[in-house]
Formats: sequence, C-alpha cells, structure tokens
Amino acid sequence: MLKNLYLDKYIAIYLFVCLSYIFLFNLFNYSIFYGYDAEAHIAYVDYIAMYLPNTFRLPLQENTYEFFSPPLPYIFPAIIQVVCRNIFTSNDLVSFCQPIYGKITQIFQTFLYISSLYFYMKTLKILGNKKKLLNINLLLLISILTVNYRSFLMIRGEPYIIFFLSLLLYLFTKNYKLNFEFGLKNIIIFSLVVGSLGISRQWGLLLLPSLAIILFYFNGELRKSYFKFMLFVFIISMIIILPFYIYLYSTSGSAISFNKDPMKFSFSNQPNYFYNPINEDALKIFTKPIRGNFDNQLFPILYSDLWGDYWGYFSFTSSNLEQGRNQLLIGDYLARVNLISLLPTFVLILSLFNLKKTNINKQLCKYIQFSILFTFFGYIWFLIRYPEIPTGDTIKSTYILQLFHLIAFSAAIYLDDLREKNFKLYYSLVFLLLGVFTHNISAMLSHF
Repeated sequence: MLKNLYLDKYIAIYLFVCLSYIFLFNLFNYSIFYGYDAEAHIAYVDYIAMYLPNTFRLPLQENTYEFFSPPLPYIFPAIIQVVCRNIFTSNDLVSFCQPIYGKITQIFQTFLYISSLYFYMKTLKILGNKKKLLNINLLLLISILTVNYRSFLMIRGEPYIIFFLSLLLYLFTKNYKLNFEFGLKNIIIFSLVVGSLGISRQWGLLLLPSLAIILFYFNGELRKSYFKFMLFVFIISMIIILPFYIYLYSTSGSAISFNKDPMKFSFSNQPNYFYNPINEDALKIFTKPIRGNFDNQLFPILYSDLWGDYWGYFSFTSSNLEQGRNQLLIGDYLARVNLISLLPTFVLILSLFNLKKTNINKQLCKYIQFSILFTFFGYIWFLIRYPEIPTGDTIKSTYILQLFHLIAFSAAIYLDDLREKNFKLYYSLVFLLLGVFTHNISAMLSHF
C-alpha cells in the first residue's frame, strides 16, 4: 500500500511538472488573435468595453457575428480593456489594449481550468469518502484531452462552462449529502452556478434539463426535498438566464439565434458521409488527420480535433491551409497521436458502461449520462440545422468540451473502481495512459 502511495506521488509530480510547462509555454506563445472566430469575439469585448463603466450594452449583428453568444465570458476582458485605456496612452487605445487584455484573460482562464480540476477532485473525494483531495485518475484523464489547451487560451464561453460544470457537480454532491435541505444560502449559490451556465455559452443550456429528469430517480422524502430545492433553483436561475435570451429574441427574432439562417430540420441537410465514418477517407485519421482530408465528416473531425489539431489552430495555421507551415510533416505526427489515442478513447467509452455498475451516487451518474446525451444530440441538431458544406467548419471539439469532461469524469470513477478490484491492472493502464499523454504533449503546445 505504501509503495502505491509513492507511485501516486511520483505520477502527480510528473503531471504537475508537465502541465506547468504546457501552461507557461502556451501563455508565452499563443495569442487570442489565433483563436476560432477571434476577430468576432474580440469585437464583442471591445463593444462592451466601449460603454463601460457608465452602462452595459450588448452588441448587435452589425457589431459582431458572435452577437448571439451570452455575455458572461466577455465581461472580464472588457473590464481589463477599460482599466487599460485609463492607464495607458496611445493613438489607438482599442488596438493597443487588445493583446494586454487578451493575455490577462488567458491567465485568468488558466486559473479557471485549475479551479475546475480542484472542484472535480472535491466531488470525487466526497463520492468516494476519501481523506485526500488529489486524484491522479481525474488529473490524468482531463489532462490527456488535447482540446483543453486550445480552448482555454481563446476568448470564448466554453472555459466558463467547464468551470461552472465542475462547480455544479460539486454542489450537487455536497447537497445530496445534506439530503437537499432547504437552505437559502445553498439554493442561491446553486442557482448562481446554474444561471451562469446559461449565460456562458448556449451549449451550457444542454446541461440543465438533466437536473429535472433525475427527479424521477429519487425516492420518498428525498424526492420531495430535491423537488423543493430545485424548484427554487430553477426560478432564481431563470431570472439570471432569461433576460439575455429575451433580448436576443427581440433583436434577432430567435432566442437561440446563430449567425446564419437555419434550415428546416431534416437529416438530408447533411450528406451521407457526414454521418458515416466508414468511407474512403477513414484511414486518413491515422495517416494525415489535418484540415481538408475529411471535409464535413463528423466523427473523423471530432476525433482528430479532440486528440490532435485537425484545424491547425495550434499547429500550422489560424486562417487557411495554404498559409500553414509544415502541415504535412505535422500531419505525420498527428497521425501517431490519433493512433495511440485509441487507448484513452477505449477507456473513456468503457467508463460510460461502468456508470451503470458503480456504487457511487446513482442520481449523479444519471445526471452525467443524460447530460452527455443532451449535449451530443443537441450538437447534432445544431449541425443539421446549420450545415457548413463542404468544409464542416462548425465541427470542433471545443464546442462540446463539456461532453468530453463529463466522460473523463466518468472515466476517473471507473479507474477508482478498477484500483479497488485489481491494482496491478490499474497501474498498468495508468502507465500506458501516461505514455500516451507524454507522446501527445507536442500537440498540446502552440507551434506559432
């Protein structure tokens, strides 16, 4: 047992050193100007900042094509923009302050990432009735997701969704232990978290229905307590969420607007190759998984974007393929990344089946399962209503980062269970995953 604790210590130290290097390297080498739709997100920040601190106004479609995005992720950089323009002098303060608030926002969102890991571990600590907070399984399984490192360096809503999701899981578990006692403080805090999910990014709304559905998995008095608790939570959280979506409806004609007109829902909106991962391009996942090699193919792109860098926003280009540097050479490396990432993919998928068998909080497991389903099918619905043919530009793993975190959280539970049953198999698997993480580190680093 003592030997195992030493192993955990050395694994944790190795992961902390690697993560510190990745974070610092990317903070010094990646700019917010390289991100997805960077100019639109920056325009959103600058528009809000233009009216602060006297008033708060949201941009319209003519101000930025990210007008449909909820405002929460843009408030912090907008405040830094205001502070910057009051400290420095320049002929063009807006442009001058952009890289300053961009870098400070990247640092802030890195702390959001670290805080998310902390609350995930707090949740697992409560679930497993453990004495120590550190959970190397969670740390490894979240850290191995390459998509994290791009997402948290861009000005956008998904980092906030991840932070509030980690808080939601923690607060749910904590209140479950208290039998969802009606306490005003607990209700207000839970409501603020739920409300913040709704105004971080529209994808955050997909995490809310499961909170209602799992009511039917409670029994007796606990069901009554949960119903009463969540009734007030939903009332308060809707006060936070609804104003933005009412405003969006009044200004754009739809509460769930996007920057292009939707098509009537029909599976025929997308070609057959969008749904079918078995085609003539399939093997390119393990040969050249880079932009242009499987246009608008859902699963190959998601897989390659999750583990590698299909779109090249870290590796070779932030605008178009022709301007990329060494993308074909990088494609060889990313092919190996995709190949060895079959192992963590298998572990993540296997963990979903384990949720049905584990002895931990049944209701939380159901919440995770339903939220995964709502996120995935909600995203598919979006891709069918707003097809981007032929490129499939909206097929990005960042957009459903919450889904991968929920699965990784499930996988941490699975590895915790495996450790109790067969520690030799457990450590063999952990060291294999560490090998994958080590090999994939280059994909986690900015190459600009």
